[in-house]
Amino acid sequence: MTTDTTTAHATQEDSGLWEGGKSPFLVSYGKIMMWYFLLSDAFTFSGFLISYGALRFSSAIWPKPDVVFAAMPFFGDKHLPLIFVTIMSFALIFSSVTMVRAVQEGHKENKDGVVKWMIFTIIGGAFFLGCQAFEWTHLMHEGMTIFYDPFVSHEVAVKYGAEPHHALAALGADGVHSVLNGHQLQVHEVPPTAFGALFFFITGFHGFHVFSGLVFLAIIAINAASGLYASRKNGYEMVEKIGLYWHFVDLVWVFVFLVFYLL
Repeated sequence: MTTDTTTAHATQEDSGLWEGGKSPFLVSYGKIMMWYFLLSDAFTFSGFLISYGALRFSSAIWPKPDVVFAAMPFFGDKHLPLIFVTIMSFALIFSSVTMVRAVQEGHKENKDGVVKWMIFTIIGGAFFLGCQAFEWTHLMHEGMTIFYDPFVSHEVAVKYGAEPHHALAALGADGVHSVLNGHQLQVHEVPPTAFGALFFFITGFHGFHVFSGLVFLAIIAINAASGLYASRKNGYEMVEKIGLYWHFVDLVWVFVFLVFYLL
C-alpha cells in the first residue's frame, strides 16, 4: 500500500516537470531556434573567411585593398582609398543601433516607437545594399587594379610621371619587362580569379543575408503597425528575434571588412 502511494506520488511529480514548466534557458523556443540558426551560419561564414585567409597568405602577390577599393561616387577618378566602404559600413552599424532602439520600445509595448526605429533600420540596410551595388558595378566595369610593388611603382612613377597606384598600368600587363636606372624590373599582373571570386561570393552571400533581413524587417514592421504583436503582450518578441539576426549580419560584416579591406 505504501509502495503504491509512493509510486503514484512520484508519477505526479514527474508529470509536473513537463507540463507548463519553465524553459531551462529562460528563453522562448523561437529565440533558441534563432540562436541555433545563427550559430550554424557563423560556422559557414567562418569557413569562407578562413579559406580566403589561407589563399591570401599563401600567395606571394595579391591585390592591395587601398588600390582596389579607392572609387567614390561623384568624385571621378580621384584616389580615395577605403572611404566609400567606410561610409557603407558605418550605415550598416548605425542600423544595428536603431534596431536596438526598436527592441527597447518593444519591451515598453510602444507600437509607434517600434515601427519608427524599424523604418530607420530598413533605411540603413537599404543604403548599405545600394552602396554595395555601386561597388560591384564599379569593379565589374573597371576591373581590379593589379598588385604593385612599392619600389617598382616608385621607379615607374618617376619615369612616367604617374601616381604610384597607376604606375604599373602605365607599363602595360602580362609580365612586361622594363629597364629603369640600369635595373631590370619584373612587372607582374595578378590574375584576379581567386581574389575576385572570393570577394564577390562572400560579399554576395553577406549581401543576400542583408536583403533577406530587410524583407523580414519590412514584414515585421507592417505586422507591428497593424497591432498584431501588441495583442500578444509578449514585449514584441518577434522584433527581438529579427533583431538578433540583424545584429549577427552586422557583426559578420565587421569580419568581412577586416579580411577583404584591411589585410
